[in-house]
Amino acid sequence: MIRVMKKADKPVAYAFIDSQNLNLGIQKVGWKIDWKKFLNYLEKEYNVKKAYLFIGYVPENEAMYEQLHDTGYLIVLKPTIETVAKLTPEESKQDADDDRKVTVKGNIDAELVLYAMKEMPNYQKAIIVSADGDFYCLAEYLAEKKRLLHIMVPNWKYSTLLKPFEEYIVRLDQLRQKLEHKDFRRKRLNLSKRKA
Repeated sequence: MIRVMKKADKPVAYAFIDSQNLNLGIQKVGWKIDWKKFLNYLEKEYNVKKAYLFIGYVPENEAMYEQLHDTGYLIVLKPTIETVAKLTPEESKQDADDDRKVTVKGNIDAELVLYAMKEMPNYQKAIIVSADGDFYCLAEYLAEKKRLLHIMVPNWKYSTLLKPFEEYIVRLDQLRQKLEHKDFRRKRLNLSKRKA
């Protein structure tokens, strides 16, 4: 007799998501992630009960944070800082008006690790969503405790520090059909322009 695994049989999992790493990594392979589809995928496939989304706080993005929260993510905001760097000669050619480059930085690594540890009594398995090698120690600890379910990376370019955890790696670029954001409004707009 074949026994089908029910959702109730699956361990309770929590996801800890480095939003910028995921977002930029997926964009590098030419598409955008649909955050609602991603959350549904985590819930269906891995019985994720809580999905923490770690983001550097930028005041202009408040509506986006609210939308993600309304979708079902638990949003953890980190204050950001602006750094100013001098442009390289190559970059200066492209932007002759300014020789400075302003970058907004909101490093969420410590927060992600803290939440994964703080929430440990409440989950049986953890999913780390990032290609960042800074999470090596967290992955190692969770694997030792048999609590690591997966490390989800945006694409094939992930830190070599995560190589010892190959058995846990899930490449999200291979799930484009399931997770891609499709902008139907843009398609309709383009179609109406062609007809005109």
